[in-house]
Amino acid sequence: MAMVVFILARWGNLKLNGRYPVSTLTFVAILFTSGLDVGLIMFPLTEFPVYADIQKNSEYAFTNPLAIEFGFWGFLVWAIYFVTCFYFCAIEPKVKFFEIALVKWSNNIVIIGTCAFTAHLLFANLSWYLPEIAAGDGFPWYYALIVGATILFSVYSSTDIKFVKILSLSSGGLFFALIIGLGSVALLSDKVSASDYLSTLPLLTNYFAHLDRFILPINDYHAFYLFWWFAWSIMIGQFTARFVGNMSTLKLFLCMLIWPSLSIGLWFSVLYVFHLKGLQTTGFINLAMVFVGIVFVINSLDSLIRLYSDNLNLTVARFGRYKYIGLHAFLMMLLTVLFSLQFIKIQWVGALVIGISLCCFVYILLGKHQQPLPKTKALVSMPSNRK
Repeated sequence: MAMVVFILARWGNLKLNGRYPVSTLTFVAILFTSGLDVGLIMFPLTEFPVYADIQKNSEYAFTNPLAIEFGFWGFLVWAIYFVTCFYFCAIEPKVKFFEIALVKWSNNIVIIGTCAFTAHLLFANLSWYLPEIAAGDGFPWYYALIVGATILFSVYSSTDIKFVKILSLSSGGLFFALIIGLGSVALLSDKVSASDYLSTLPLLTNYFAHLDRFILPINDYHAFYLFWWFAWSIMIGQFTARFVGNMSTLKLFLCMLIWPSLSIGLWFSVLYVFHLKGLQTTGFINLAMVFVGIVFVINSLDSLIRLYSDNLNLTVARFGRYKYIGLHAFLMMLLTVLFSLQFIKIQWVGALVIGISLCCFVYILLGKHQQPLPKTKALVSMPSNRK
């Protein structure tokens, strides 16, 4: 948060533009759907019971399960993304730290690894939402086919920049349709009234009352989340910075913190009502959640594959469409298997990102870059001394 305050104080009114500037609405859609994955859809209903059981998990007793879930996904996470997005928009063009060969390769290893981890999460959670197609004690081939098809579709969509806007707007629209749909299902049941949903929303404010508790790991599971978000931070900032369209730093901050956090809060509140009232999500509801989750995965993989393929010149222009698809699909499927077999862990990727970030900070402090940083454009202008 100190870094956020410093950026806003020094460059609050600085106008920012990316490589492919888009409208604010499109930018928010790209930001939101690129910065989240299937875990947003699939994790909460499995995690609420854990956070509620303070007999076994006393570390969660300081607040309610909804606030904890929100704390694992909202606000501070997006503050990290804001810092990295601002860096790649305003600082990196001057510093060029990520053009150093070792840093460039390390950064792209992070992107490739986190990309595969996203596909692994889909594979790991399908059994909870689609238990009817499980293979018993055998290998879950149906789940593998779903994940494989998702990877192939993602690689194909990454071949053309036009799919970014289509995927972002459609996945954002589907997400809000899912919120409205599940909220309507809850209200139509005999167990839920409108006041039940409205009474859950204030529970989110407990997150802000205990904001300091989420900065450092609450336990090993929270540490896993923090490493996960650190793993995402550089690449989300690098990707979203491309689409910033003539907005001030303050506006970028508001877009990156308010809209995603607000949307996540509304979604988690609906799911929390399902949890509290014991409502089932079997059948069509589970299918709808899985479908939206897969669209989120496609959108995330599309963004990340496009990012590292551009960085490493593993592009369609170099290889042609078919070789490009074959190369990246094979790489993603191989790494997804390695994550599933625990040969690779997201904590390692997150630790690498922390190391890269610290090196970048030291590099700037030592003044190794050749060009000066952007001129100060504070939020508040000082009055003139002229009479």
